[in-house]
This record gives sequence, C-alpha cells and structure tokens, in this order.
Amino acid sequence: MTPAAATTGTTTRTTRAYRRLSVEERRTQLLDAALSLFAQRAPEEVSLDDVATAAEVSRPLVYRYFPGGKQQLYEAALRSAADELESCFAEPREGPLTTRLSRALDRYLAFVDEHDAGFSALLQGGSVAETSRTSAIVDEVRRDAAEQILLHMDVTEPGLRLRMTVRTWIAAVEAASLIWLDEGKRPPLPELRDWLLDHFIALLTATAAGDPQTAQVLRTALAVEPADGPAGLLARRILPVVGDAGHLL
Repeated sequence: MTPAAATTGTTTRTTRAYRRLSVEERRTQLLDAALSLFAQRAPEEVSLDDVATAAEVSRPLVYRYFPGGKQQLYEAALRSAADELESCFAEPREGPLTTRLSRALDRYLAFVDEHDAGFSALLQGGSVAETSRTSAIVDEVRRDAAEQILLHMDVTEPGLRLRMTVRTWIAAVEAASLIWLDEGKRPPLPELRDWLLDHFIALLTATAAGDPQTAQVLRTALAVEPADGPAGLLARRILPVVGDAGHLL
C-alpha cells in the first residue's frame, strides 16, 4: 500500500469513527448508553465516566449535553424509559379486551426483561437524589397506563371503584414484575402474562359485584371474549372451585 493510500485509508477510518452527530443524535446516543448501564446496575453505582466510556465519548462532552451532571442525566434517562413504558399500553381499540391487554403486557414485560436489574431504579426512582421530578415521571407512567386501559374499556368518566381497580392492577403488575426479577425470571414470561390477565379479570369481577359501572363494563367486555380466550379459560378453571363452596350460597 502506498503512503498516500495508507493516509487515505487512515483518514477514511478516522472520519468514520468520528462522524459528527446532530444534537439529537448525540443526546440519544448518551441516553442509550446511560439506560444500558442503569439496566445493569443501580443508578448510584453508575458514574458519568462510565457513561462516557460506554458511549465512547469524553466526559466533558457528557457535561456539555447534561450540564446538571448525573442527576440531570438520570432524570433524562428515566424520562426516556417512561416514554417507552407508556407506549406499551398504546394499542388499537379493536378486538377483545384481553387480547389487547395481552399484547400490552408482552411489551411491558419485554421491557422489564431487557432492563433486568435496573428496572426497579428506572421505574421506582432509585436512590440518586430522588426529587419531586423523578417521582412525577414515575407516577405519570402509572396514570397514563390507567388512562389507556380505561380507554380500552370505553370509559371516559370512571367512578372511584373502577378507577381504583385499574390502578390496583397496575400496581400488581409492577410488583409482580419486580418479584419475577427477584425470583430469577421465573415463571416464563408467557405464564406470567397469563397470570396477570387472570388477576385483571378477577379484580374486575370482584369490583363488579358491588359497583354497577364496573359490572356494565365487565358485561360488555365479556360479550366479545372468545370461549377459548383468557376469560373463558379462567371461568372454566374457577367453576369447579366455586362449586366446592356451594354451601356458602
């Protein structure tokens, strides 16, 4: 290879390695690096140097985009994760309710699986100078999920009991996800998803027994559920158990 060719080759490699990124591309690159690290370790264990190394940039460059330091970067990463979690429940409003929730849960649980040990910190705030802003971001995820689910049930003005039922289920999904990670990712995700769907149907049924609005929502939802769907399968599993308690009737 001639010196000119070598020089040209070096220049080409250098240009490729240090391609200038737009402001948005660079910010996305840094957030992706931070999220990847937060997914592996708790935020307090991740330094700005770690983020710079993971993104293959200098520490001053990280500060240029996040002059507020680690807290600002953490909040931005949390916001990015929140946006992804909120999108999990965005689903076309057609077909059986359990089918829609099943797809939403698949996306949600895939996020949990991908972020692994960092899920608790990403969703629950963590211990890095937790502020009202981080708490608000996390609460927004839960509220948005509740609103999406109520829309799937065609409810625009939920009563207290129905609203509490939906938010209770969201809290259960979050808690079950954390326990699933603590239990070594057992049971398999499809089994966990189906179990959480059973919980949702059971919660709605229990609330419907004493709340007319929830009862109407449940009747409407069950009317389009297939016999071999989650609701039908749960009903067939429950009937023998309830039958054994016939003396209570």
